[in-house]
Amino acid sequence: MAPPLSDEEAMTSLPPLRDVIAEHGLGARRSLGQHFLLDLNLTRRIARSPGDLTNELVIEIGPGPGGLTRALLETEAKHVYAIERDRRCIEALQSLTAAYPDRLTIIEEDALKFDLRSLTSGGEVTIVANLPYNISVPLLIGWLRQLSSIKSMTLMFQKEVADRLAASPGSKSYGRTSVITQWLCDIDTEFTVPARAFVPPPKVISSVVKLLPRPQPQAPATFEDLEKVTAAAFGQRRKMLRSALKSLVSNPLALLEESDINPEARAETLTVPQFCQIAENYRRRKDANVA
Repeated sequence: MAPPLSDEEAMTSLPPLRDVIAEHGLGARRSLGQHFLLDLNLTRRIARSPGDLTNELVIEIGPGPGGLTRALLETEAKHVYAIERDRRCIEALQSLTAAYPDRLTIIEEDALKFDLRSLTSGGEVTIVANLPYNISVPLLIGWLRQLSSIKSMTLMFQKEVADRLAASPGSKSYGRTSVITQWLCDIDTEFTVPARAFVPPPKVISSVVKLLPRPQPQAPATFEDLEKVTAAAFGQRRKMLRSALKSLVSNPLALLEESDINPEARAETLTVPQFCQIAENYRRRKDANVA
């Protein structure tokens, strides 16, 4: 029996990604938000962005033909779990699974429904992914709800979405996602990726963003109440808060005054701690049955 291949030998024995795509008929599907990243220099740069992955459990979403997966396996990550719902891609990844039987697991699952805690056994995972554009924000919000299981997230978004995550109060990009993400995470934009790097090229530029969970949220609040407050406030962002929050409470003036917020302010001018203060007072009023 031949000895097992080393990781380096296993990687060099793999077919080129374009051959994998051709063999398995992997035309990118718009319904799945697929844009495949084949540039190995870029995939390696993404894989390096989280820092040292030695002995880490890594989760990738939507591996496609496996470009980023290969780069992650080149690191010293203990194990890579690739979550994929496209049966064509799962079949295309079999050669990669065969080359790394002890370090790669393909999970056929809808990432939006997948519970990260099923893999952690109380520990933490590192998420590294070129996210499908059409579900990137719902995926992020779902992971923010499971943040105790996550060490870091290095994610590729449309640049517009990445800008929104890091936006400051007062900017046009600042919104609900900005507030909730910044409440829980420190955000660093690593680099941008041109459309021509993908197959097929999207109509937008992409950005790779690293999110590190904060030791503690920026300010006290519950996820549910902060979501409700920001949904109401930014749902009518051109209106003053005294009007925008009428969809949340019958007496927004009292809630805003209790939170020491100018009722004539607009949502995009408030800081994350100010939104948290409104959310906490909203919770207290709700618990006391005060409208």
